[in-house]
Parts: sequence; structure tokens; C-alpha cells
Amino acid sequence: MPSSDTVSRQRAFGGMLGIVLLLFALIYRFYPELLYLHPATPVRVTGSEVPNAATGAPLGFDRRPDRSDSSQINAGPPLSLAPERVIAAERLAQLGGAQSGTETPQIKALLDRAEKARRAGRVTGADSAAAYFLEVLKLAPRDATAQAGLDALADRLASDAGGALDAGDSDAALASINALRQIPDTAADVARLQQRLALLQKVRPLLVAAAERSKHGDSTTPPGSSALDLYRQVLAIDPQNSVARRGLERIQRGLLDHALSAVAQDDFAAAGSVLAQAAAILPGSQQLQNVQGQIEGIRQQRAQTLLTRADSAIDAGNPALAQQLAQQAQAISPDVPGLGAIAQRLRDARLYASYKPGQLFADNFLDTSGSAPAMVVIPAGSFEMGARDGGTGFRSNEAPQHEVSFATGFALSRSEITVGQFRRFVRATGYVTDAERLGGANLYDDASGRMHDDAHASWRDDYEGQPAAADLPVINVSWNDAEAYVRWLSQVTGKAYRLPSEAEYEYAMRGGTTTVYWWGNGTPATVVENLAGSRDHSPSGRSWANAFKGYGDGYWGPAPVMHFQPNAFGLYDIDGNVSEWTADCWHENYVRAPRDGSAWVNPGCAQRVVRGGSWASSPEQDRSAYRIDASADTRSARVGFRVARKL
Repeated sequence: MPSSDTVSRQRAFGGMLGIVLLLFALIYRFYPELLYLHPATPVRVTGSEVPNAATGAPLGFDRRPDRSDSSQINAGPPLSLAPERVIAAERLAQLGGAQSGTETPQIKALLDRAEKARRAGRVTGADSAAAYFLEVLKLAPRDATAQAGLDALADRLASDAGGALDAGDSDAALASINALRQIPDTAADVARLQQRLALLQKVRPLLVAAAERSKHGDSTTPPGSSALDLYRQVLAIDPQNSVARRGLERIQRGLLDHALSAVAQDDFAAAGSVLAQAAAILPGSQQLQNVQGQIEGIRQQRAQTLLTRADSAIDAGNPALAQQLAQQAQAISPDVPGLGAIAQRLRDARLYASYKPGQLFADNFLDTSGSAPAMVVIPAGSFEMGARDGGTGFRSNEAPQHEVSFATGFALSRSEITVGQFRRFVRATGYVTDAERLGGANLYDDASGRMHDDAHASWRDDYEGQPAAADLPVINVSWNDAEAYVRWLSQVTGKAYRLPSEAEYEYAMRGGTTTVYWWGNGTPATVVENLAGSRDHSPSGRSWANAFKGYGDGYWGPAPVMHFQPNAFGLYDIDGNVSEWTADCWHENYVRAPRDGSAWVNPGCAQRVVRGGSWASSPEQDRSAYRIDASADTRSARVGFRVARKL
């Protein structure tokens, strides 16, 4: 803690400092002139800064440049701690004017009369402020108050004349100019104002006519004599004419209001036309820019609202309404964000309903749990169907090669229908297959290496007649059985399921390729499908006589679905595992074949088309163009099916 001596010294110092501050405050309050710091350079004081000699109060005149002595400059406000009245008194002393209390009674009286006349509005003439200021200057030529008063009067008269000219009032302007003439050193101002008055008198008839036109609603019509044209004529003569300028602003404001009214009724075309007219009147005006921004904001908002509704219409399955709404949005704002996305959705809706190319989906059953097989959306497009005459493995029933186009997309099941999926159908319907009704199916015998008929074989069995696993492709089903399955699938989902057409199958299998196989022109470089390869062996050690050289996938017989790679369209086992039924009737060639991808069907036909290679097919039979016929009641361990669906 500090000692008692230290505390005493601190208290004494604090007391002395308080006394000093109190003395400073008293001097500032009662003797402020003692604290005033005089500037080194004299300062000329204008009328607004000079106090009235009698009252000490400012006269209230505007500042006016010194006309008499250009060598003097305003050095800026002095550094001061004193009140304004003290500073003003010091300035008067520097200028040589009489300070309050030292003027003669006659000068004081004249200045008082001048101030009263000014306040009464008597600026010039007898018994006016100007006359009294001039009397003072005769008695005291250097009187700053009188000179500043005259300067302020001249400023006021010049300003009144300019205002009258701006308002188009030539009479009032002339009166102010004539009054200004009576004040010395105003010849330059008078000449300038007279020049403006002459222009006003020249254009006055045009201004009167323009006002009449505007009054009767003829702001922009008829061409050549409208208020707009008349104001433009005025500005051609007098570019600074504020009356004409304000007239143009009023006409532009009227057009801008009309544009906003059109926007309120969603007539953006009319609004754009009116905006163009308004922009031609005063390009770049602030009111034009404000309304343009306002309309653009409304335009974008309305267009976005329409696009949102279009998006909802697509979701609701109404592309026609969505198209209409998108067109309305584009008409309102061609560059509205999101228009491209809606256009793409509309294209997808037209081609793929509510789906996208490559999308995977599965329809739920309507009245029970479960869902249909997973489907892949196949893109719309075109391809060359069949084989080129003379190409690898060419056969005459693959010709003529022809273009087939798909105007819309369609869906194919991602894999072949499995045993488990077919079992669900049989259990739900009690369906009896052709194998069960007609006495068996065709199986593989490893002992002989051949296919043989088995009276007890059915869809429940694998390729050797053993109970089939649920994830194997269903085999030993006829075309009739496959048709029964798609009819049931359509009923339980409410969607249009069917067998794929032959054209759809080849298009989907190729996946956009033109090579012999979807993976290329020869033996696959990697394991892509369940194919007959030279490295594959049966349970008893048999190998294929006609197979892909050096290829092996580890299976002799069908493999579980989706065990290998998909093709470019996302389809598994499309050219291997098992061959598949299509909807078409058999035709010996493609002469007169449909070119829109639809199935080529003749009523009552017995032979149907089988497509795609199987686990036992030779390389020639795995070609994308390969096709074969089979009776609709054929049951084979090498044939299954997959389903298609319209979008």
C-alpha cells in the first residue's frame, strides 16, 4: 500500500488541477476573447457571416463571391475556442468595417432600415434594402456589412430570376432581372439571364402548346405535334430548358405506369413495347432504370412460378400441361433459370414418361405385398438391325439389314425371370405350364453330352433335372408360359408388361454397339457372360467342341442371374446364360419388317423367335444378329425369358 506522504501529495496535486480547470472554465464563460487565436492572414467575410451592426445577429444572406477584390482569399475558418459572435466581430475589424458600438448613428440607422426592408421583401427601388446599403457605402465605402448585404441581394435576385426561368414564368423572370440591374457589378449576371429569357420567350409558345396537348391526353400522339414532339423541339432550341425536361419526365412516367399496369395483367409483351417507348424518351433515367428493374423482378418471379407448376405437372403425369406452362414461362422470360431443366424433363417425359434412360425401377403389386422384376429404362434411338451380307457368320434370315428407330424409350427386366419369380406367379394363379400339361421338357445329359426329353422335367428343375435354386433363370418354360406370366404381371401391377419384340431385344443387347457381339468382335478379354468357353468343363470333364478359345466362366449350365457383367444398357445375361423368347412370329427374313421396333406378329402363328445366346451356344449363335425359330410350346433347358414394359 502507498505511504501516507504519498497519499497527501496525490491529494494536493488533484486539488491544484481542479482549481486550474475551474479558472479556465470561468475565463471561457465570461472573457472568451482572451482565448481567441487570431489568424495570420486576413479573411474576407461574406454576408452570411457578418452580424447585424445593431443586434449582432446574422443577416441571413447567402454567401456570394467577392466582386471587388480578387486578391483576397478565404483562408478557411480560424482556429478558435471563442463563440461565433466574437469571431465575427474580429473579422469585421480586419476588413475595416465598423464594429458594433463604434459605427456612427447614421450608419446604424441605415443598416437597420436595410434589414427591415429586406425582411419586408423590398429589395430594390425607393425605401428598399439595396437603396439603404448603397447609402451606407457612400458614407463608408469599406463597410463590410453593406457590401455583403448587396452581394446577398444580387444572389437572391439572380436566383429568383433563374427559378422563374426554370418554371417558364417569363414575367417574373423579367421583373427579377430588372431589379438586378439596379445593383452595381451585376452586368454579367444580367446578360446571362437575359439570354436565357430570350430563349424562354422564343420557346414559350411551344411549351404552352405542349401543356395543352398533355392536358388532353395527346402526350405521344399524333406524331409530329404531340406533347412529346413539342418538348423535343423546345430542347433542340434550349437544351437546358427545365420545363421541357420535366415535361419529358412526366410523359415517361406515364408510359412507365402503363407498363406496370400491363405487367399486373401478365401482358409482358405489351409491357416490353411500352418500356421501349419510354426508354426512347429519356434513355438511362433513374425512373426508367427503377421500373425496368421492378418489371424484370416480376418477370423472373412469374416465370419461375410457371416453371414450378410445370415441374409439378410432369410429376403428375401431365406433360401436355407442363409443356404449355413452360412455353408461357419462356414467353415471359426467355432466359429464366431452370428452363433447360424443364425442357429436358419434358423430353424425358415424352420419351420415358417419368423415368430417365438407364434408370432402375420396380413396380409394386397393387393388392398384395411384393413387386415386379427390376426394370431398366432403355433409351430411345435407332440402330441397324440384322447382319451385313457377307459379314461374320451371316445367314440369310438376318437380312436385309435395316434401320429401326425407337421414338420413345421402353423398359426391360434387368435379368432373366428367375425360378423364384416364376414360382410366385404359379402360387398366386395355380397356373399349369406346358411342360406339366404336355409331358415334360428337354434336359441335358452329362453322360452322353446331349440334350434329351424328360417326361417329368418342368420349370422347377435345373438343366439336369435337379431342383432349381430360386436365383437361377427359369427354364423349361414355353412361349405360352411366358405370355401367361406377363399377363399376370400386368394385372397385379396395373402396368403394361409384355414380352420384348425381336427388334427391342437386339437393340437392347447391342447397347449402342455395331460389333459382332456387344463386347466386341471375338473372344471376350474378361469374363462378361455365361458362354461356352474352351476352358469350361462339365461335371464329368466334358468340354465344348465349338467354343470361345481360351475363355472360361466357371459354369457348365445356367448360372445365377446377374452373376456376370451388364452390357452398356445395364442388362445382365442378355447374350448368355439362357436364350430368350420374344413376342414376334417367325419370318424367314426382314423384308417388310416393321421399322418402328414393334413386334412383327401374324394372327395364329405357331413359330416364335428366340434371341440371345445360352450357356451351350456356339460363338456363331452368340452373335447379336443371330435369331432362331421355335414352336410356341417348346420347353428347353437352354431357353428362358425376360419381360418388357411400356413407359
